[in-house]
Amino acid sequence: MLFAVTAQADDNYRTVAVADPYLELRTGPGRGYPIFHVVDRGESVDIIMQRTDWYLVRADNGKEGWVDRAQMEQTLQPDGDPVSFQQASLEDFTNAKWETGILAGDFGGANIISLYGSYSLNPNVSLEAWGSQILGNFSNGWMASVNVVHETWPDWRVSPFFTLGTGVIHTEPKSTIIQGEDRTDQVGHVGAGFRVYATRRFLLRAEYKSYVVFTSRDENEEVEEWKVGFAFFF
Repeated sequence: MLFAVTAQADDNYRTVAVADPYLELRTGPGRGYPIFHVVDRGESVDIIMQRTDWYLVRADNGKEGWVDRAQMEQTLQPDGDPVSFQQASLEDFTNAKWETGILAGDFGGANIISLYGSYSLNPNVSLEAWGSQILGNFSNGWMASVNVVHETWPDWRVSPFFTLGTGVIHTEPKSTIIQGEDRTDQVGHVGAGFRVYATRRFLLRAEYKSYVVFTSRDENEEVEEWKVGFAFFF
């Protein structure tokens, strides 16, 4: 029997019984977090919430900790039947509220590596915050920006989008005979790309952006950017 794990009103949580010799509770949702408590076979736990493939549970003694999917799938329902948990699906991809990822590519002939976080206002519109490191032959720099993203068909496995945003770029010329000045300028951009639902909670993302750098000199600069990478939604 499949059921989605969600917190219910009035602390009415799902309860499962431990079938393995023990259930390991960690301090956080990941194998890098230490085990601080174990629940013995035959005891029960309440499932409070799910975060990716980790579940926050509460033991009978009130201790709360995180358990991975593999162990949770060895638990039993109150009637003794095995428990099965739903995997993330295309519907979860469409309705996910949060997304974070890393992309790399070309920024006007320089290498760029970017990290971003996204919050979905609704299935069609989301807000993003970006941080990028730029590595060129003659200068290095960083860029920070905020974007609005619109997806016309968010329920498609390959979902195209359009983006509009603004931010700042800081450029640090490398040492030369004539030392250039560090610059911090405002930027604006428009772009387009697509997100591809891969598997479980992972997706691939590729995009193109056209930037205008509003310099303090007489002429503004135009820069093209291509990036591709992967992301994780929850």
